[in-house]
Amino acid sequence: MSPLPPGDRDALIDAIRAIIRRAVPAAREEVKWNAPSFATTEHFATFHLRAKEGVQLVLHLGAKPRKDVDLREELPEAAAIATWKGPDRAVVVVRDAAELARIERQLGALLKKWSRFVA
Repeated sequence: MSPLPPGDRDALIDAIRAIIRRAVPAAREEVKWNAPSFATTEHFATFHLRAKEGVQLVLHLGAKPRKDVDLREELPEAAAIATWKGPDRAVVVVRDAAELARIERQLGALLKKWSRFVA
């Protein structure tokens, strides 16, 4: 798949940022790991800006893996829009605006639930 044109990529990132802000109003945006990242008490969603495919949003529970929770069991619905990378990490790939429109509601709901697991 060819990379998104810069304008399309920026628009997708901005749209995803808006979804995060609506889903988790208490979240603050910071730069962490050289990318936009959202946190409440700890970071839980970070853009992967060097992704070769679409815009990637990495969902996690902070910098270090957590062994006390398995979100695959707690949030099985995440598999509909994300790829699990571990028990506390998943990646959502958005390839274009049409795909984001299709998953917007699911993504917002997932972010809201996910952020509750941040320690």
